[in-house]
Amino acid sequence: MVLDDVARTLVSLLFPHLAGIRIDDVSATSNRIEFDASTCRPSADCTQCGCRSSTVHSRYQRRIADLAVAGREVVIRLMVRRFRCPDSQCERRIFSEQVSELVARYQRRSPLVTELLTRIGLALGGRPGARMTQQLSVEVSRSTLLRLVRAVPLHSTGTLVEIGVDDFAIRRGHNYGSVVIDMLTHRPVDLLPDRTSDTFAAWLANHPNIRIVCRDRGGPYADGARRGAPNAIQIADRWHLLHNLTAAVDKVVRAHRKCLREHDEHTAVGQPAPSVRTDGQASGRRAEATRKRHAEIHALIAKGVGPTAISKALHLDGKTVRRYALAATPELLLTTVVRRGSSLDEHVPYLAARWEEGCRNARILFREVRDRGYRGSERSVRRLIHTWREAMGPATVLTAPPPITPRQFTGWLMRPRHKLTTDEITDLQRILDRCATLRELERLVTGFADMLRHRHGHLLDAWIAEAAASDLAPLRSFAAGLVKDYDAVRNGLTLPQSSGAVEGTVTRIKSLKRSMFGRANFDLLRQRVLAR
Repeated sequence: MVLDDVARTLVSLLFPHLAGIRIDDVSATSNRIEFDASTCRPSADCTQCGCRSSTVHSRYQRRIADLAVAGREVVIRLMVRRFRCPDSQCERRIFSEQVSELVARYQRRSPLVTELLTRIGLALGGRPGARMTQQLSVEVSRSTLLRLVRAVPLHSTGTLVEIGVDDFAIRRGHNYGSVVIDMLTHRPVDLLPDRTSDTFAAWLANHPNIRIVCRDRGGPYADGARRGAPNAIQIADRWHLLHNLTAAVDKVVRAHRKCLREHDEHTAVGQPAPSVRTDGQASGRRAEATRKRHAEIHALIAKGVGPTAISKALHLDGKTVRRYALAATPELLLTTVVRRGSSLDEHVPYLAARWEEGCRNARILFREVRDRGYRGSERSVRRLIHTWREAMGPATVLTAPPPITPRQFTGWLMRPRHKLTTDEITDLQRILDRCATLRELERLVTGFADMLRHRHGHLLDAWIAEAAASDLAPLRSFAAGLVKDYDAVRNGLTLPQSSGAVEGTVTRIKSLKRSMFGRANFDLLRQRVLAR
């Protein structure tokens, strides 16, 4: 199809990078558009000596892939000329003219396509990127994408003044690398193949203008910073300080877990049970089985059989046999049930009232409580109704709230009070009132957390002295660790710099590693992190 003036104008608008190229013809199929084009410059410069020549030697055709249009692949068949070099001393007697705005040397795609493929490779990697190129009608292989990624030139880091450093797992538990961040721009500037002090010190020696190093409390980075940048200020990361304090607090709380489990009697919620026939003893299949087993065990004990022989004969655990042997009557084993709360508890009074009215159908009762806002399963309602059918007495089932775990209580201590709910503050205060050790722990933790959040580093000496004089061994150990890294810790509690940007970059590196399924080499990972 020969182009008219309107078509040429449309092509120039859609393909501005073809300016200076003469479009001779266009052919189109259902999935491809092909342009026949040629150069129209009167002369060209020699690629060897730079002399301009207008003497044409011959012509040849290049096929160039361009950006797709409307889902169709675009191919440009460009007729290129060969020229004779006018300089008799030039080693290259014949050279080809270059069309830099459309294609680079030895390339079969336009610069726009190369840039697009490079961005796809950096964002998605090999195989996912290759699948994306199929959708964009510029299909290439995963190897081509990876070659483009590796060929991306990395920008110069310039003069670094403030940096942050942290490690990341190349293979978790085996190999670790280090990432270095420019703390002023929050951009990664380098990835190191390991996390040794020698490697970090050598890297710092090549950047003599660094004045501040933000790091975690790991020994290799501290030693590497001392040797590679002896005049730099080292700042311990506040998040790691709080993390280490949390670990020490958790040890103390777990040693006093009994104080967390002693709930007051008023915290148990009584569930009303329907009034049914009672003869003063618990009944049901479980009660009958308990009485039968109690009789069998005591009969064997009366015959002189030992606990080990009884457990083998009745196929019971030794602790179960001892528990039955210590109980004088089976009724001592039939204790009041105390269970954890559930979403059905608030609807139990209504179910009990409906039971008294004569409604005993579990499905009907489930539909009624569901209309009242119950979001649990029908099975829970059926289980409760079945228990009521078997019960021979109005035993009240006590539902205690879930016990407070050491991890939960540690979280209450570490968080600011304004971030706790009213119930959490009430439970926290009740536990502190009955345990002097946890009160002391709370006082020290609150003091350090306030010092950290408000950056009152001048209070560090007094806090270390209080922690060292306390009876809490984990906190004494934590304070001793602060003394070993005193300068960096005090700087971290005083100066505004923090390693938050480093942690964010480590998270992004983890995402890139997962997207590459752990098959990428370190050099490719470094390119994808630094070339963005």
